[in-house]
This record gives sequence, C-alpha cells and structure tokens, in this order.
Amino acid sequence: MKLYICEICGDAYIGGEKPTDCPFCGARNNFIKLADEAKPIVNEKIEISEISKKNLLETLALETRANAMYLCMAGKASEYKIKAMYKRLAKVELEHAVIVTKLLGIAMPEIKSETCADENSENFQKTIELEDHAVELYKKFTSEATEPNIRKFFGALMQVEAGHIELIKNYL
Repeated sequence: MKLYICEICGDAYIGGEKPTDCPFCGARNNFIKLADEAKPIVNEKIEISEISKKNLLETLALETRANAMYLCMAGKASEYKIKAMYKRLAKVELEHAVIVTKLLGIAMPEIKSETCADENSENFQKTIELEDHAVELYKKFTSEATEPNIRKFFGALMQVEAGHIELIKNYL
C-alpha cells in the first residue's frame, strides 16, 4: 500500500496504485503524487490578487449552486445509477467549494437548495449547460490568474468539469 496526496484538494488516497483521478475532487492523476513528493495548493499560504479573489468567490458561488443542483437531480433520478452519479458529482462540486474556502481563508457559506426538473433528460441537458459554463469560466480565470497555484487550481477544475460533460453525454 502507498499513500498518495492530491495537490489540488490535499486529500490522501491509500492504495496499491495511483488512482486515475482524485476520488475526492476529481483532479487528473498528474496532480496526484506520492505523499513525500506532493505539494498541495491548499497547504501553502499565498498572496491572492484582487482579480483572483473575485474569481474564487464566483467559483464558490458556482460550485455551491452545482452541489445543490446535483443533489436535487439525485433526488429525482429514475434509476439508482443516475442517483449515485449525481450524488458523486454533488460531492465533487462541494469539494471544489471547500478548496476555495481554504484558499481564501473563509468559512463555507450556507448552501441554498435548488430546483431541478423531474425528468432525467432535462437534468442531463441542464448539467451539460452548467458544466459548459464552468469550463469556459475556468478557462478565463486560468488566463487571468497571476499566482501559479491559483492557475493550477483553475486549470484542474477546467479538466474536471470537462470530464463531467463527457460523463453526462454517455446518458444522452
């Protein structure tokens, strides 16, 4: 058994092999390192520019809303596998929000519930819209960030959200 740490969320994974993606935040495996080599972005104190603060706060709002949307969608899913998928997506989005709070040194805001459609097909379309929007936003935020760790974070989020789109397209 080996101990791996995700450089994006800082969470540890114990296993014989490095996971393909972080099981907590969804970051690609290039961000997962053996514990002695890992330098988690949430473990480093950095000065954050005003534009990055603004972008991180917008990320926090987007990720908490996505968490609530996916919990709603899980509750209305017609099949267990779809319910399980949306519950996992909700956890990943919540982990992204937690990372933002750690980077900014703030408390987690209250997450308000969201409404969603009763039909899986409508929720799949809404998921793609949400994730497309997130990818474009994180692409912009990556280019605006002057801090290497913030750029790394937004780049990782962009990849994770793009992976969510591919996952949902399998159901269309």
